[in-house]
Amino acid sequence: MIKQYDRNSALIYARRWAFDRNPNYYNFDTLGGDCTNFVSQCVFAGTKIMNYTPVIGWYYNSPNDRTASWTGVDYFLNFLTDNDGIGPIAVSVNPANIQIGDVIFLGNKSDDFYHTLFVSKIESGNIYVASHTRDALDKPLLDYFYNFIKFMHITGVKT
Repeated sequence: MIKQYDRNSALIYARRWAFDRNPNYYNFDTLGGDCTNFVSQCVFAGTKIMNYTPVIGWYYNSPNDRTASWTGVDYFLNFLTDNDGIGPIAVSVNPANIQIGDVIFLGNKSDDFYHTLFVSKIESGNIYVASHTRDALDKPLLDYFYNFIKFMHITGVKT
């Protein structure tokens, strides 16, 4: 069964924690960055479900009991697009079809994704994001530098 993703709950979470750290989650800033951890937390606030499938799932219990998809940029992208179990599912879209609560991945010239962003506002066709590592809330996407970009629209939550 697929239920609706609660974009408003995800957004409320992003607004609350964009410039702070939820003490229920480890801060990965000194271990490569906290961006995907933060966006996973936001998406979890809108899904209320984790996927505890070993290795390929999407969950966080502690810094040492989590999947790579919770904190790793490429792994999170792969989970969203290939998830066959419970949890959020997403499809790649063009920027015109992105919505608040969706996720954006930035890539570098080495063809690697390096940063995960949460869509926090859309106004007059402009996309604004929230993020950790380089903490931001309602920062214009146009302020970021990247070689390629992927817009992921969360279509629902498998239960």
